[in-house]
Amino acid sequence: MNPADTGQQEITMPPRKATTPKEYLDGLPDETRKTLTKVRQLVNKHLPEGYRETMAYGMIGWGVPLSRLPKTYNGLPLCYAGLAAQKNYNSLYLLAAYGDPKQRARLEQGFKKAGKKLDMGKSCIHFRTVEDLPLDTIAEVVASIPAEKYIKAYEDSRKQRAKR
Repeated sequence: MNPADTGQQEITMPPRKATTPKEYLDGLPDETRKTLTKVRQLVNKHLPEGYRETMAYGMIGWGVPLSRLPKTYNGLPLCYAGLAAQKNYNSLYLLAAYGDPKQRARLEQGFKKAGKKLDMGKSCIHFRTVEDLPLDTIAEVVASIPAEKYIKAYEDSRKQRAKR
């Protein structure tokens, strides 16, 4: 279905060649850029020490830099969160919610308490505007896992996988 038929504005995908978050945002339509800028600011404000903002997987990403954890399963910084404009919505990837049922429950409760609908895949929350998000809950989830704890959980999971 065409978004114009539903009264919704289509979100235009950013250029995949962006090398910085600023370039990524600059390649978006005004409304999408404003929305993602607000969410980016929220993540940056609440991001625990030890993570770094970068471009990853064609989107704005936050993760553990290779200088701190050089050996990852794919040779890329260990991803903690991501933010992307998709064709018909935006996505906020929260890997903590993917790996921890308590974090997922926290998100579900936060959306319910705020009277907002949670549209979530395994780790990504789909939204159109910043008003679709319970910002206090998003901030709590982003702030909840220190980098050292995240690294330990990752390393433990890799050891478990190697045992199988």
